[in-house]
Amino acid sequence: MTDKIEREKRVVEKMIRIFCHHHHNTASAELCDDCDRLLDYCRMRLDRCPKGELKSSCRKCEIHCYSPLMKQKIKAVMRYAGPRMILYHPVDALRHMISELK
Repeated sequence: MTDKIEREKRVVEKMIRIFCHHHHNTASAELCDDCDRLLDYCRMRLDRCPKGELKSSCRKCEIHCYSPLMKQKIKAVMRYAGPRMILYHPVDALRHMISELK
């Protein structure tokens, strides 16, 4: 596994946890079943990313790996959790903003 893929997995997990905690009233250390399935799906897609270490953000990628339903779910998570990452996980948020500029 590449460091970049592992970092992406950690960030997406943090984002899903923020979303789940605020939308599904779960404890910050827990996920509801739906969010847990989404996290598993995201991890699986990242593990199978054909670009590996050379991957850009999924938003910029020309290969669309996610099913339409899961794409819709992760977009909702990112729309909500993305702006809040600067409060909860500032280092990850700044790293992501910098990588988006590349």
